[in-house]
Amino acid sequence: MTLRAAGFADFAFIRDLVRSPDCAPYLTDEDESGLAAYLADSSARLQIWDIAGQPAGFALWCDVGAPGGVIELRRLALSQTGQGAGLGFVQALTDYGFTDLNASRIWLDAIGENIRAQKTYVRAGYVVEGCLRAHDFRPALGRVSDMVLFGMLRDEWLQRRTPAAQAHLAAPPGAN
Repeated sequence: MTLRAAGFADFAFIRDLVRSPDCAPYLTDEDESGLAAYLADSSARLQIWDIAGQPAGFALWCDVGAPGGVIELRRLALSQTGQGAGLGFVQALTDYGFTDLNASRIWLDAIGENIRAQKTYVRAGYVVEGCLRAHDFRPALGRVSDMVLFGMLRDEWLQRRTPAAQAHLAAPPGAN
């Protein structure tokens, strides 16, 4: 399983996944120009999760490089749901956010009806930080839904790592 930068050739996969019955109620479908804008934006990272060389999911990061290191994991989805891969996917994304993107805090959200995602985020170590009630109109649901906010601080992430990884990752830059 690898995480790689998305390209124009991945747009059909991303759009098909977002429009799938498992994802459509919870995710926003952006057209190719919207996805291309993320590729051109230095503060965004659009990524593909590959398994055995085939795309199996995607993630969109926003606010990369922002002062303070607070980064949003704006969108994520797997092509195969309900098979137990979600926790590993979220953990890999979280590790990437703190190691490669140097986040001090990662935040994400879930539509109130997306209980599976909420449980996965909590199992991965994210803390429920609040709920924006009746916040987001979901066309596939035909109604306005709550948005549940989650976050994790670097220190919380480090506490979940092995002792060796904690020492390596907590060291000042250039000390490793």
